[in-house]
Amino acid sequence: MEQIHGHEVMKLMVQSGKAYTRASLLADIVAQFGPDSRFCTCSAQNLTPEGLIDFLQTKGKFLPCEDGFQTSADLMCKH
Repeated sequence: MEQIHGHEVMKLMVQSGKAYTRASLLADIVAQFGPDSRFCTCSAQNLTPEGLIDFLQTKGKFLPCEDGFQTSADLMCKH
């Protein structure tokens, strides 16, 4: 199975323009990429949707906001 780069999820978040909770982000990831999708990043492989959310949170890729969190294109690495 081909892995999807985590940047694609961050792009989805930026393009939506909305605030997320963990549950709403998981729902959007599953809707966009499927429940069995696997993700990679510059330093991790074979992440489940839940694992990717944990990874992005740990790496500081989420910005707190009034209704949950968002991300920014500036937080994506440039390679």
